[in-house]
Amino acid sequence: MRRRKGRIRNWIRSPTGKTGIQVKNTGYSEGGGGRTSNILKAWNPVRSSAKADIDTSLSVLRGRSADQSINSAVGAAAINTSALHAIGDGLKLSPRIFFKDLGLTAEKAKEWESNTAREFNLWASSSQCDLYRRNNFYDLQHIAYTAYLTDGDAFALFRRKVPDLNMPYSIRIQLIEANRVSNPLGQGYMGTLGPWAVEMRGPNGNRIINGVEIADDGEIKAFWISNKVPYDPTDFQPTTWTRVEAFGARTGKTNILQICHDTRAEQYRGVPYLAPVLETLKQVSRYTRAELTSAIIKSFFALFFTSTNTGADLNAILGPQEPGQPVVDVNEYGLAAGTLNALPRGVDVKSVDASNSQSTFEPFVTQLIKQIAAAIGQPYEVLLKSFNSSYSASRAALLQAWEEYKLRRKWFANDFCQPIYENWLAEAVAIGRVQAPGFFENARLRQAWCGADWFGPTMSILDPIKDVNGSALRVAYGLSTRTKEAAEMTGTNYEENIETIAYEKQREKALGLSFESPMVLADKGDDKEK
Repeated sequence: MRRRKGRIRNWIRSPTGKTGIQVKNTGYSEGGGGRTSNILKAWNPVRSSAKADIDTSLSVLRGRSADQSINSAVGAAAINTSALHAIGDGLKLSPRIFFKDLGLTAEKAKEWESNTAREFNLWASSSQCDLYRRNNFYDLQHIAYTAYLTDGDAFALFRRKVPDLNMPYSIRIQLIEANRVSNPLGQGYMGTLGPWAVEMRGPNGNRIINGVEIADDGEIKAFWISNKVPYDPTDFQPTTWTRVEAFGARTGKTNILQICHDTRAEQYRGVPYLAPVLETLKQVSRYTRAELTSAIIKSFFALFFTSTNTGADLNAILGPQEPGQPVVDVNEYGLAAGTLNALPRGVDVKSVDASNSQSTFEPFVTQLIKQIAAAIGQPYEVLLKSFNSSYSASRAALLQAWEEYKLRRKWFANDFCQPIYENWLAEAVAIGRVQAPGFFENARLRQAWCGADWFGPTMSILDPIKDVNGSALRVAYGLSTRTKEAAEMTGTNYEENIETIAYEKQREKALGLSFESPMVLADKGDDKEK
């Protein structure tokens, strides 16, 4: 600090090496922004662009994330648990058109929605919806979602094939590995995997960032897809790239889907789900393997034969056989119940103490896994399927996890399911299998016809009576609908439910049967928390 002509100036050296004026004790200057603390003065991370922070490390993050998702118990649990609860056996379509905008009555709207859902399932339940004819639409969802978590994003191409008697629709879906979307000439365009290999100029002058071609204003124009995974050691064909325009030139419809959730502005590629916890996951995995090895060694009862004689094996240690003595077979020396073995003179046996206290393993690893679970938005109890607390605590963990799963389900439905449904519906209307007047003439009407909800697995129920009562109250007070509650609680269709119930009641009446009502059964339940 310098004093000059009655004025006080505080000088500090900037990261560039220049000096400037700093006012002390203001804001974060003595907290997180401090530069004089012994703890903080050597801590100077830089927040750069999304391209520098994400794209330059993306290939490494993908590789490590893939390794932890298949070779680490906790990493695999994180991926599989999220896929299980967010997607399960696939999100089911529930059309919800804006019938007032379309001039329809509620009854006509319900009839249209039911017919359209059945027609969509004709395509979705068939493996012909997959370009490779391996998976149906619901299986493709699980594959795309798992890839999105592991690699940060996943891609799906709209393809066409000639319809046939079994499949009246031409639309097909082709899933693409995320690392196939890359810069032409290779990710290592300049010879190394440095920051300059992330961006290049395309033939038309547009910038290409990790396979995503963008205009000068940042708008996505196309994706560059290689014919194979780059650097695949099992594929010897030359690597070539195909430019796929993001949107059709005439229709403006999406040609390729990128399943991804951006967290930063100017971000064009996704970040793997496990990226924030990769280091901790690797350390937990190493520590677990070390403790497992220690436990295995501890279970051994190791013996070492020692002797003053020099030699490399047990025969040499036991020494030469003297004349007149019985022949000694080294294979006879072993451990068994009630066994007595006589050793030659000068030979001793020593045991190795393999004891190792592992009392700190569980609490230490548990704390690390709790940090991992918190970082990825899944409570510890749900991640490890361990519900050892009270009902309230377990339910709180499930509810917290459910918010995470519902959010990711919403993202996935917006990126994958809904665009595919809209493209399918456009074809269904065009070939006359679904009637939707004004679909191609008016954008607002088209949006009204395309309205839909996507329902997936339901939340695990710890106390069915409490959950059903809560559901009934939400419906009674107009906070929800029976259709939504049926889909979210049991994964069923309300319209189909009531039709089946009506039939069952008729059969019961015809057979002279009478069962207790659900409310009577609910009153008999024990609603006390244990």
